[in-house]
Amino acid sequence: MRQVRHGVWPVVAVVAAGGAIGASARYGASLIWPTAPGTFPTTTLLVNVVGCAVMGAFMAILTEVRAPHRLLRPFFGTGVLGGFTTFSTYAVDFERLVAGGHAGTGLAYLGLTLLAALAAVWGAAWATRRVVVPMVVRRRA
Repeated sequence: MRQVRHGVWPVVAVVAAGGAIGASARYGASLIWPTAPGTFPTTTLLVNVVGCAVMGAFMAILTEVRAPHRLLRPFFGTGVLGGFTTFSTYAVDFERLVAGGHAGTGLAYLGLTLLAALAAVWGAAWATRRVVVPMVVRRRA
């Protein structure tokens, strides 16, 4: 039991700390670039796409360059990026658009967010593997 507790609590702590940082950054983005009710939620879309791109690059670096400290992935991937990206707000934005009589905008937002987020994670991972990883490997040699 002691070993399980010792291994789990540091992970919980770094996820919570990272989540606070990520959620604060997301909230800051919504204050800087507010979206009026009934309009296309551009800020939420951009936050999710940027977060997915960073996740793609981050995972490419972790898997291709070096084994990270055991708490890095939970802190940054789950905590910071999990708190920063906001797919719950994405769902609420969609529901509000549809309920407010903007079904076309809601459906466009629903599809565009999904496609853009997937393209961002894939594109960033691909670019990182093609550009950043070879640079790091050359520096080590």
